[in-house]
Amino acid sequence: MNYNTRLIQGIPVEENPYQAIVPPIFLATTYKQDNFEQPNESGIVYGRGGNPTRNQLEKLVAQLENGVAAQAAASGMAALASVVQLVKPGETILTQGNIYGGTFDLLEDLKEHGIQVIYHENLNRLEKSDFTPDVKLVLIESPSNPSLQVTDIQKIAVLAHEQESLVAVDNTFLTSYLQKPLDLGADIVIYSATKYLSGHADVIAGLTVVKDTGLAEKLAHIQHTFGGILSPFDSYSLIRGIKTLSVRFDRQIENTKELIRFIEEKGFTTYFPGSAPEQKEIQARQAKDIGALFSFELPEAYDLQTFLSGLKIFAFAPSLGGVESLIGTPATTSHRSFTPEQRAHFGISDRLIRVAVGIEDIADLRDDLEKALENSRKE
Repeated sequence: MNYNTRLIQGIPVEENPYQAIVPPIFLATTYKQDNFEQPNESGIVYGRGGNPTRNQLEKLVAQLENGVAAQAAASGMAALASVVQLVKPGETILTQGNIYGGTFDLLEDLKEHGIQVIYHENLNRLEKSDFTPDVKLVLIESPSNPSLQVTDIQKIAVLAHEQESLVAVDNTFLTSYLQKPLDLGADIVIYSATKYLSGHADVIAGLTVVKDTGLAEKLAHIQHTFGGILSPFDSYSLIRGIKTLSVRFDRQIENTKELIRFIEEKGFTTYFPGSAPEQKEIQARQAKDIGALFSFELPEAYDLQTFLSGLKIFAFAPSLGGVESLIGTPATTSHRSFTPEQRAHFGISDRLIRVAVGIEDIADLRDDLEKALENSRKE
């Protein structure tokens, strides 16, 4: 079964009660057991450990990633938190400096619990000597937030596995439709499913997917113990959103490429996966396309506040991945916890604009940007 068909048919109708085309929402928190020695036929005992709707979502997502199991969490950060709990005090996480602000905050908090975090300048330049015996996890964002830098997942996986380190990849920006980190050698895929998997800005959710049953059992135990589960209704909503992933993303990517051309014709510097010459080949090799997110530097000739307030279709808002187009300044939203020095070091200027492209008519999107730029140009 091909990918686009699996999006729709990945949960067989025969597995639904009454062969319903749409999986039902099971709201029960507890389930009758056959006897005190064993659970019922479904294996579900209590809602924190399993729920039929959530289980179907997890099965679907694992299929799409070519993994063996998935865990649906209450948010992307909850999913990430379960992964970093695989690392113990005295051990080290190796990651990149150009990373989502929320991830940075979590990693900094881990230092208070005896876990070391090393922020590497460029993971593509990692060498065997960078892997000390205490490095147990390499955490990758590819593409990264917000400058959309690309990391060679396959190369890192080979290096890490030689040193018995796990590799986790945040694949939020591309999804399994465009990039499959498990096929490239990663051990864990992490998602803020709030974004493209949901696609409608109405669900907060996270996911982890693995290709090893032992690792799956560890993550399931962590989630059951700490309780960061996704609700039945949100699980149902995510199943529904996933069905339109490819058709939404195709339109978003088409719009994104057109807007990048439009911005570059203005002479502005743009950032998108593979825009850096040394990363173009990596992006082409490990992903099908660039996704629907790009950033650009607004020149000093334009007033930033006037530009943002002049937009009528693009909403000034955090997040991304929905059908509506959004725009924002990472320095004041996703990366506000970085110091000015850190933002400068990683190229996150106060004038860096991140554009999350939706599915609106491209002529309207282009016209909205054009008018806002014209009105914000300084005399």
